[in-house]
Amino acid sequence: MDNKKKQDGRDDAKVDLNDANEVSYAAKQAGISPAEYKKLAQASGSSSRSAIAEYLKKNNTSS
Repeated sequence: MDNKKKQDGRDDAKVDLNDANEVSYAAKQAGISPAEYKKLAQASGSSSRSAIAEYLKKNNTSS
C-alpha cells in the first residue's frame, strides 16, 4: 500500500491514475483536462509524467 507520508522523490515521477487529486494536479500542470490526461496516459502506455508529456508534445493533442 502506498504510504503518502513516506515519499522519497520516486513517487513524483509517475501519476497514480486511480487518485483523482494526482490526475487533476498533473493535468493542470500540463494545461489539459483530467479526462484528457487519463486518455493520454493510456495512449502513451505509461503513467510516467515525462512519458505523457513527451507523447503530448509529439502528437500535439493539446487544445
